[in-house]
Amino acid sequence: MADGTLKVGTITNSAGSGNITIGSGVTLQSNVPAFQAYLSSNQSGLTDSATVLAQLNTTALDTDNAFDTSTYTFTCPVAGKYFVYAKTSLVSSGTARETKTYVYKNDSTILSNIMEFIGSPLVINDGATWSGAQTSGIVDLAVNDTLKLYGRMNTNSTTWSFVSGITETTLGAYRIGV
Repeated sequence: MADGTLKVGTITNSAGSGNITIGSGVTLQSNVPAFQAYLSSNQSGLTDSATVLAQLNTTALDTDNAFDTSTYTFTCPVAGKYFVYAKTSLVSSGTARETKTYVYKNDSTILSNIMEFIGSPLVINDGATWSGAQTSGIVDLAVNDTLKLYGRMNTNSTTWSFVSGITETTLGAYRIGV
């Protein structure tokens, strides 16, 4: 064990079976706080090429009641490294040229992804006006840091919408370490 590695096939108590007690001062890591928030209905009438806050008004998971469904904001209750993931699904009545997904930490972009449709045949022009982008990464969060989800769509239409549902427009995170 000179390199700090302990390899074990089975752990039992001194009698050979039963529960094991973990001594005082030992901390076990769990993946909380954790949350996942999403839209319960489409968020429509959004201005073409405008970056818009997704109004995530429903949570599928919120272990520490840290996601506010009225401000659409996660406020970090425990400092650490978090795995953050996000997806936006966007729809318009016109041709999609570009869609963007942004995760903001304290009102500045920390994660983003863009889906661009440039030139024929890549421009969506067959009636399929739905597009999306997703992003993820490991982010350092301090107590009271905030996370929000934003999206943007550039179309040949005047408006666009976020599509509702947990698999469509969603933001989530869980703590993976200190």
